[in-house]
Amino acid sequence: MTSIIETLEGNKVKLSVEIDEVEFDRNIDKAFRKIANEIRIPGFRQGKAPRQLLQAQIGLGAARSQAIQDSIPEYLALAVREHDVDLIATPQIEVTKGEEEGILGFDATCEVRPIVTVPGYNGLRIELPALLVKEEDVDDAMKSERSRHGVLKDVDRAIAKGDHVSLDLSGTREGTPVPGLNVEDWAYEVGKGWVSASFDEKLTGEKLGSTITYSEAPNGTTDIAEMTVVVKKVQEMVLDDLTDEWVAEHVSEFETVDAWKASLRKRLEEIKLNQTRSVFVERTTAALAELVTIDIPEAMIASDLQARVRNTVEQFQSQGVSIDQWLSATGQTTESFIENLRTESQKAVKVDLALRAVAVAQAISASDDDIEQELVRIAMQVGRKVNQVRKAYQENDALTELAAQIHKSQAVDWLLRNSTLVDPEGNAINADDLFGDESQGNSTE
Repeated sequence: MTSIIETLEGNKVKLSVEIDEVEFDRNIDKAFRKIANEIRIPGFRQGKAPRQLLQAQIGLGAARSQAIQDSIPEYLALAVREHDVDLIATPQIEVTKGEEEGILGFDATCEVRPIVTVPGYNGLRIELPALLVKEEDVDDAMKSERSRHGVLKDVDRAIAKGDHVSLDLSGTREGTPVPGLNVEDWAYEVGKGWVSASFDEKLTGEKLGSTITYSEAPNGTTDIAEMTVVVKKVQEMVLDDLTDEWVAEHVSEFETVDAWKASLRKRLEEIKLNQTRSVFVERTTAALAELVTIDIPEAMIASDLQARVRNTVEQFQSQGVSIDQWLSATGQTTESFIENLRTESQKAVKVDLALRAVAVAQAISASDDDIEQELVRIAMQVGRKVNQVRKAYQENDALTELAAQIHKSQAVDWLLRNSTLVDPEGNAINADDLFGDESQGNSTE
């Protein structure tokens, strides 16, 4: 087989492939064996009739046509591998010679992943949640635990944040009840931020017996609903005094207020650290995606979108919920659901292109050792032998993409060490505080 590559306009290349007659005759042999399994020749078991007999009976044309159909994907894969073509869509194939005899030739027009540059990637400023635990954070955590042992007391005053209320709630759209927004005697703590954006604001200042009506999109939706809220009870939480005796009685493992408080602070610091770690990649890649200004290939968006839709549907099915039920509960249409996922796909494609660009700019690549370590990790994760996992990747021509995933991860690691990280107040955050000292071998992986 010989092949050449030609660059075309519109982010495409053309592979021109030729297979000599001797090589292609092996494919014709294979095609005859396939045909032999589909027809009966008197005197021979199914699939055992010799090629000469089959050729005499059905002719060479049928087998040649079958061989062309079956072999082109195989030869195309070889050419793609030879020229390192980064396909993002199924190529368009045109047979150029050899349909009836002689050398087989075909052209494959391939849409490929665009190569972009992202000026400014080495000057990103990323705002992350603060690592510092404030005194009020600890006080709120202590109050939350104390509330579990508190007593609710009726009050005759305006509703304030932290009060516990009993409500009748109804929500409709054009007279039709909205699922999940129609309930009686609903117990709610003011300030939780449930129902809709201004729900707590509407409640605050009202009193027992008040009826509140307003229109707003419920949380998680974009369609406006008409809300009616009736306040049936207003209570405040009465807490015991915080003393060493109360801690010893109600909080296991601690005998004093100071010991309990120190433990809560340490736990909150760990929570904040994990929260900040979890949003670092999302916020960094989102900032990076903003630097991609080219028109994104529709084929890449469609591929990512298809995977997202399939994964979402499978996730709901595993929970015993149909996608139609979920759409109805959240007030979404199929179209709006798909469009929201499409937006995520557009962002994901930009992130993919941008991280590859950073890897190229910083000469980041996956070594053989990196790939082997990743294969070992995957093998442990799926409970298979490393050789089995490696073979599966090789047979599916997936090692190149695995290497790409590795160097994209390494690009994220580079960004961690080379971006300006700040909290919401502008205070600097040290990358080592998030993921450890790089010199000790720690990374985002």
